[in-house]
Amino acid sequence: MIDENLSDLTILLKQANEAKEIVSTSSLDQKNKALKAAAESLNDSRESLKSANDLDMEAASKKDLLDSFIDRLKLNDQRIDSMISGIYKVVDLNDPVGQITNKSTSPSGFLVSKMRVPLGVIGIIYESRPNVTADASALCLKSGNVSILRGGSEAISSNKAIEQCMIEGLTSADLPKNSIQLLKNQDRKLVAEMIKRDKEIDLIIPRGGKNLIQVIAKDSSVPVLKHYDGLCHVYIDEMADFKKAKEIALNAKTYRYGICGAMETLLISEKIASSVVLEIINLFKDQNVEIRGCEKTSKNFDISLANEADWTSEYLAPILSIKMVKDVNEAIEHINFYGSGHTDCIVTEDDEAKKVFLRKVDSSSVMHNLPTCFADGFEYGLGAEVGISTDKLHARGPVGLEGLTSEKFIVEGNGQLRA
Repeated sequence: MIDENLSDLTILLKQANEAKEIVSTSSLDQKNKALKAAAESLNDSRESLKSANDLDMEAASKKDLLDSFIDRLKLNDQRIDSMISGIYKVVDLNDPVGQITNKSTSPSGFLVSKMRVPLGVIGIIYESRPNVTADASALCLKSGNVSILRGGSEAISSNKAIEQCMIEGLTSADLPKNSIQLLKNQDRKLVAEMIKRDKEIDLIIPRGGKNLIQVIAKDSSVPVLKHYDGLCHVYIDEMADFKKAKEIALNAKTYRYGICGAMETLLISEKIASSVVLEIINLFKDQNVEIRGCEKTSKNFDISLANEADWTSEYLAPILSIKMVKDVNEAIEHINFYGSGHTDCIVTEDDEAKKVFLRKVDSSSVMHNLPTCFADGFEYGLGAEVGISTDKLHARGPVGLEGLTSEKFIVEGNGQLRA
């Protein structure tokens, strides 16, 4: 019965808000102790984690799911290592909570500064990736926040096993076990209810497909940190080092097809196209990547003709669109018109082209001579991440500790009165 389900959600949120008061003022040593213990628990629980994941993988194999979706669901030793490493990275990070910045004296003689503070209760709604359960809860805890985790039904066994390891970390540090809670009831009506609880939840972070994020952003009464498509571009400039350009483009696409930082469109200066495009196409064909090209590319190199939808498609698959452009300015125009504001790169040895691209491309990460798959909180030194925001307000790009906090003004006086 949905009424019983709503009652479960109400209890969970009540427990989260009770835990919030303790977690927000917990010490750095206490939070780090909990995280280290959680990492140890993950390491000690490898076999049970993989067994739980096997149940999810078996169930997923019976459904009509994309290969990229299945890939994100898989939990093996390498990905367990990555979760553990991510938690230890978070341990090593400075605690942003309580930091004082921008201290100055006002015209009236009192002191004004800003203090960084936790957001409170953060609801994270995600699909497929069980590692999010560890990554997101670790970042929320270190930043003094309580987390409500609602993973997808396809990963429920994996998520439960990871949650238990995180709770073991909390209890070992005498922190409330309700600081990290997985919403185990998979009734979708609970998500619709959860995003209306603006009195009990301070931020919603959806991680998943575009449709999921659009629905949540449209219906939520709680502020939403949004991450739409990862429609990433690499532009090979006429002044690019071609060896470097080939390696960057190939890595940007084939490192992992199912990640949001995978390149989906390759732009190439038409001034060098005749000497480089064929070799690039053959490189991707050797990796069984389907190529779709603009009219010039299709005509000159005998590949499928791209249509308008291709320039706005996040394939998350071994498919790549290629377009010839006149120069860096046309590349920028294409990216800003068709892109999703996620991550875009220029490959060039020309300093002026680099400066123009970095300044004018309107994305959360803009790169020079790097594959777009580096768009990742771990790679940016943030430890783990709760997601990559393509919004412009509050947080943008990979969201780590600082993105899970806010600031309040601290104003200190000595009896001054306003005349």
